[in-house]
Amino acid sequence: MVKIIYIEHDGTTHNVDAQEGHSLMEVAIEQMVPGIDGDCGGACACATCHVFVDDAWLSKTGEKGEMENSMLEFAEGVEANSRLACQIKASAALDGIIVRLPSSQH
Repeated sequence: MVKIIYIEHDGTTHNVDAQEGHSLMEVAIEQMVPGIDGDCGGACACATCHVFVDDAWLSKTGEKGEMENSMLEFAEGVEANSRLACQIKASAALDGIIVRLPSSQH
């Protein structure tokens, strides 16, 4: 199992275990983490799973694809560490990853 730490905009922390290969969006929905909707079901066709990846983990999540960059244009408060949780797969390399949820998704 891979440990994922979701931090809501108010500081509420959710420590959850994920199976490798599941997206951080899928895990958040399964674990009922507030602030991750995944309206498109993980097809990278919306931005309702926008997260801020902690800087220490950003390089381990891989590069943003063209579609992800396009979808992030519709998200509020995009930062350099913004990602769509549907595009990040849980893996042993990400064990302990910290992602923060924007206040616009509460």
